[in-house]
Amino acid sequence: MRKGAETRERILEIAEASVLAKGFGATSIEEVIAEAGITKSGFFYHFKDKNELARALMLRYVEENDRIFDDVFHRGRQLSDDPLQSFLITLKLLAELMGDLPNGHPGCLIATFTYQERLFDRTVRDIAAAAVRSWNGRFRDALNEIAAVYPARKGMDLDDVAIMFSCVIDGGIIMSRGLDDPRVLERQILAFRNVIKMLFAPAAPEIMLPPTAIAAE
Repeated sequence: MRKGAETRERILEIAEASVLAKGFGATSIEEVIAEAGITKSGFFYHFKDKNELARALMLRYVEENDRIFDDVFHRGRQLSDDPLQSFLITLKLLAELMGDLPNGHPGCLIATFTYQERLFDRTVRDIAAAAVRSWNGRFRDALNEIAAVYPARKGMDLDDVAIMFSCVIDGGIIMSRGLDDPRVLERQILAFRNVIKMLFAPAAPEIMLPPTAIAAE
């Protein structure tokens, strides 16, 4: 990595850590410059203003999460050709990955930006929304593959189940931080994994009671 690229990445690392810790509005360019050990002109060489910094942070965050999902889904498919088992393995791998983070998940940049969306232009909000829709679509595709082999239980909308996975991840991140318990996110992903097992498990056959038993009720 060239020096210019290294400096840019360093700025993004510092800015992301600050934004996740106290929000975008409370993160100043001056403190990022000071921690990065660069001049103000050095900062503006890479980012013309704070909004451009926000856009770069969001693109970087989305790219990193795409890479994580690409990896765990690929490994899941390598370990099993069965779509249900593959997805269950994927969820297990993701849970283990989150559990291995020494201090828990640092936070969701999209959630942080969502609550402060008036600080950015429409482009930043569109990047975040497109990323969430893309991830929901990825989860929905996995559920479609499973449902083609294992019909889902009646009454469950697979679109809602796909969105539920995103909610489990974001909710697990928030709960982990709120309770100061890094294992919450890992356990919530495993709980969702159990939901998937039950959703696609064969339904128990209905038991027909004899007329005498019905009368006794």
